[in-house]
Amino acid sequence: MNTKEKEVLRKIIIEKIDDFKKKLKTFKRLSKPVSPDNAIGRITRMEAINSKSMNEASLAKSTHTLNKLQKSLKMIDDPDFGYCINCEEPIPYKRLLIMPETPFCISCAQNIHQG
Repeated sequence: MNTKEKEVLRKIIIEKIDDFKKKLKTFKRLSKPVSPDNAIGRITRMEAINSKSMNEASLAKSTHTLNKLQKSLKMIDDPDFGYCINCEEPIPYKRLLIMPETPFCISCAQNIHQG
């Protein structure tokens, strides 16, 4: 990966980090406990609890992705950045543009998800 490609990737990572920080604020707000004394009715309360659970899952996943993006940003100038941690082959640049936080090439990612 050349210097220009790394700079483009760095910009994308920074933008994604900013987006995930905004998402985290929203998910944190939506994940607050549902008050038992809230007079919204049984079905509506169950829906609110279910929605809270989904937002908590989204919060956890977004936090995990944010951490991986921040790690990628720190590692972007490392000579090993952009290489699969499994097979040590280069991760295609187009894949990194879409998922700069990925530590795996497409083949290894598929093998991990299948196994």
